[in-house]
Amino acid sequence: MDNYKILGLTRSASKEDIKQAFRKLAMEFHPDKHAHSPQQLKENATLKFKQVSEAYETLIDDRKRADYNIHQNSYRNSANNYYSGGNSDNYYRNSYQNSYRNNHGYGYGYSRPANGGSASAFTKLEMVMRFMNTRAFLLNAALAGILLGATYAVDAGGEALWKMQNSGKSFEEAMESVEKAKAFDDKR
Repeated sequence: MDNYKILGLTRSASKEDIKQAFRKLAMEFHPDKHAHSPQQLKENATLKFKQVSEAYETLIDDRKRADYNIHQNSYRNSANNYYSGGNSDNYYRNSYQNSYRNNHGYGYGYSRPANGGSASAFTKLEMVMRFMNTRAFLLNAALAGILLGATYAVDAGGEALWKMQNSGKSFEEAMESVEKAKAFDDKR
């Protein structure tokens, strides 16, 4: 199901074009408009309205649209490669064209800034959030949590052991008495 075809748009459609196409098709297929239509026509209109709504939801949101375009490009590339008999030249040509489009502002994928400057704060935050959701990061964070917990347990265990062996004295008091004993030995 191609969301652009459902709305009757090209891939270069602006947000305003998407809104206009959605409004037109929503008015045409809205279930309330077909309330008194025959059952089959009503079901078809409801299905079409759902498809139009889903396409609009995907294409109007920049992030969802970028993900959709990336997914569709990879799907098309693999389909072209499959149907071309495994012609790797066709696969690499399509991959190069798609990466060129995305890196030069023609696509809606993730790309470097056109002015050559640094990426925006939102893009950097998005990259950090994507990294933090990777499996490797989550495993490393879990390992760090386990190590911190083990460190705390060993520290608490050492303190409990100290209290069992030296009832009535704190560690600081014991250290003071050791220092006094050293000073006394040094005077002799």
